[in-house]
Amino acid sequence: QVRVVESGGGLVQPGGSLRLSCAASGSIFSVSVMNWYRQAPGKQRELVAVISSSSNTNYADSVKGRFTISRDNAKNAVYLQMNSLKPEDTAVYYCKIRGRSRPALTEADYWGQGTQVTVSS
Repeated sequence: QVRVVESGGGLVQPGGSLRLSCAASGSIFSVSVMNWYRQAPGKQRELVAVISSSSNTNYADSVKGRFTISRDNAKNAVYLQMNSLKPEDTAVYYCKIRGRSRPALTEADYWGQGTQVTVSS
């Protein structure tokens, strides 16, 4: 009974910015690590950014200095601020949220539906 909804994707010019949002709703609780992945056409899915329960962050080398991941624990939400976008950033972006949902006693990963980001002139 957990739903994960993404928003914020779209078409932007090179050098532009987008802010992606991802929020989990329903019975989820004890949310821990959150991730952003992306999958470009013809390529495998890659990990873009990670934020831990203590807000420690890590990024793929290709986006360091341009992307910022953040979280809002009260909303069970994770965000990805993307600046200085490049055509090679074009991909479907997916969020993943680790948490618990009754009656489970262990953690599970919940995925967003994906949102398209296109960087083109």
